Amino acid sequence: MPKGVAITGMGIISSIGKTVEENYLSLIAGTSGISTLDLMDSKLKNQVKVGEIKISNGALAEALELPSDHTFTRTGLLGAYAARQAIHNAGISDINAVRTGFISATSVGGMDMTERYFKEYDSQETHRKYINSHHAGDHSNKIASYLGIRGMVSCISTACSSAANAMMMGARLIAQGKLDRVVVGGCDALSKFTLNGFNTLMILSDADNTPFDQNRKGLNLGEAAAYLVLESEAEINRTSKPVLGYLSGYGNANDAFHQTASSEDGEGAYLAIQKALQQAGLEPEHIDYINVHGTATGNNDLSEGRALLRAFQEVPPFSSTKSFTGHTLAAAGAIEAVYSMLAIQHNCIFPTLNFRTKMEEFDLIPVTALQKKEINHVLSNSFGFGGNCSTLIFSKN
Repeated sequence: MPKGVAITGMGIISSIGKTVEENYLSLIAGTSGISTLDLMDSKLKNQVKVGEIKISNGALAEALELPSDHTFTRTGLLGAYAARQAIHNAGISDINAVRTGFISATSVGGMDMTERYFKEYDSQETHRKYINSHHAGDHSNKIASYLGIRGMVSCISTACSSAANAMMMGARLIAQGKLDRVVVGGCDALSKFTLNGFNTLMILSDADNTPFDQNRKGLNLGEAAAYLVLESEAEINRTSKPVLGYLSGYGNANDAFHQTASSEDGEGAYLAIQKALQQAGLEPEHIDYINVHGTATGNNDLSEGRALLRAFQEVPPFSSTKSFTGHTLAAAGAIEAVYSMLAIQHNCIFPTLNFRTKMEEFDLIPVTALQKKEINHVLSNSFGFGGNCSTLIFSKN
């Protein structure tokens, strides 16, 4: 009998594609989504590179068939676009036929719109409609309503581990018998707040990011949304629905080291990996591929590398797909969950783009070209500010 919670549907939009299939084709072709800013105005427009989705808010709203007076911000638009795909992919016709929940993650929330208009709220009444869209939970409520979900709705915001924790929470609710089905994932749009904030931390790159490279300069911020449909074993048995794979293990930990930096020995990451392996009932040698957090910052790659060396006697093949999409913050755990599932479905390891020189601190070299290999278990890391470290394990059966 399979261990874990069944995954029956996936949906995604990122800078390398607006569907699961488009994302997969970009990954196997080595096509990066890193570019300069086109749709968003910023003083950093010509100074940094980003993973921007080249679809306007108007086009997204039209695709979603929203009324002209809607109050979706870009974060919510991207989320609804991806979540609708996941529902369709799972073959769900009646979303409330069983106990269904929705757990979404974000860090930006609605600030991509509220930061644009907050100076005009006094003088422009038409812009005030976005005030209530600012808080993180608003996007969850809007997307759930758009999908017609009448069950539990929640929002997770633990920085860059948010979507991983949303998936973890959904899996636990199913395991505890609270829900039969949960749509889980996350979404974040590019915003001035995050661009300026990461620029202040001096960890943005003016070139394409280079994860685990000795000469890495920093990360490229990205925007994306992805959702997966988790279903209970009882529901799968009742419907005989096809299963894409399983969320077999998960764990999170906090290294309590620094507000924005990971501990030098990767303590939080190491503990999260250990918990996920234990929960999945797997040994380190069972992992066929690691989708690393791999942000291409000096601190993250060093800390994560040390955690991998602590957790694995022989580190499995690993790569960072952030070299394709940029760092999508709260959405990262969800889009990389989709990529992990694609690796399992197609028995391949996606490359790390732009890698040239091994880090001097250890002998860890990421996969740099598409690699065909039997993939049964993928471990995916997501680490966030405040020491929030989460690890998910996806399995074929």
